[in-house]
Amino acid sequence: MRYLVGVDIGGTNIVVGTVAEDGSAVHGVRSAPTLPEQGPEAVLGRIARLVQESIGETERAAGVARDRVVGVGIGSPGPLDRERGVVLLTPNLGWRDLPLRSLVSEAVGLPASLDNDANCAVYGEWWVGAARGAKYVVGLTIGTGIGGGIVLDGEIYHGTSDVAGEIGHTTIDSTGRLCKCGNYGCLEAYASGPAIAARAAEGIVAGVETRLRDLVGGDLSKVTAQMVYEAAHTGDEYALEVVRDTAKFLGAGVGNLVNIFNPDVVVVVGGVTMAGDQLFVPLRGEVKRRAFKPAVDRCRIVPGELPGTAGVVGAVATFKNQVWGEV
Repeated sequence: MRYLVGVDIGGTNIVVGTVAEDGSAVHGVRSAPTLPEQGPEAVLGRIARLVQESIGETERAAGVARDRVVGVGIGSPGPLDRERGVVLLTPNLGWRDLPLRSLVSEAVGLPASLDNDANCAVYGEWWVGAARGAKYVVGLTIGTGIGGGIVLDGEIYHGTSDVAGEIGHTTIDSTGRLCKCGNYGCLEAYASGPAIAARAAEGIVAGVETRLRDLVGGDLSKVTAQMVYEAAHTGDEYALEVVRDTAKFLGAGVGNLVNIFNPDVVVVVGGVTMAGDQLFVPLRGEVKRRAFKPAVDRCRIVPGELPGTAGVVGAVATFKNQVWGEV
């Protein structure tokens, strides 16, 4: 059995793991803060260190010889030029024209592949997760930003210039909130982790009754989406309202996707899945209200089954697809 290292680069954290080539096991999962403000060289150094640590742990814990680890799949925010292995632009990381694939390959001494991080997460869920076996899959990754991926007949749909699937930057309100990308009213500006926290903080400033204020000791900069989900689970009415509003925003975006792509599965990946039925029940209801009935009736809207590792597993799957021509 050969093994591949998957690298998932997010706006907040880098996650690395060593994956069996059939996707049956993930070993040596390691994570570190991305800290993009320190510059790309520092981030690359962390990636190389995490890769070596993951391989070392896989040797020790699983008895996998180092020479059985044969490549590295990288998932990075984009837009990208996959053919050249270059990150063209990352609004959340500040990178521009960075030859990431070759830099990582040289740093760890292994061949590498590069794809969009959200594509990787959705591809991982298609390969061995919540969307396995489906023919047409659309996925959203919700974290620091909102990404997306489209899998058609087992292949990621990249579009003519590698930017297909940027679901977070579809417009749900033409005169709405300013997004980091420069557009107004993007889905990401309403339903990403920081956007959920910001909306929650706005209500606290306005004087709503909520235990969120006590959880952060009055320091609203400490409000996080995770806190909102946790407060919702305890019955906090305001937190529940924020989660329901998030479901409405996501429902508008997902409803559009269901009508456009008519998928078997819409899979939602990321920390937002912690909200559970409090998010997914109203989300499915909103999509049902907005999208065509024949499309909704044939579509499952589900949380991902690979929490924390979907991007890692999917990066390995994209390496297999790009380099070996198989998954």
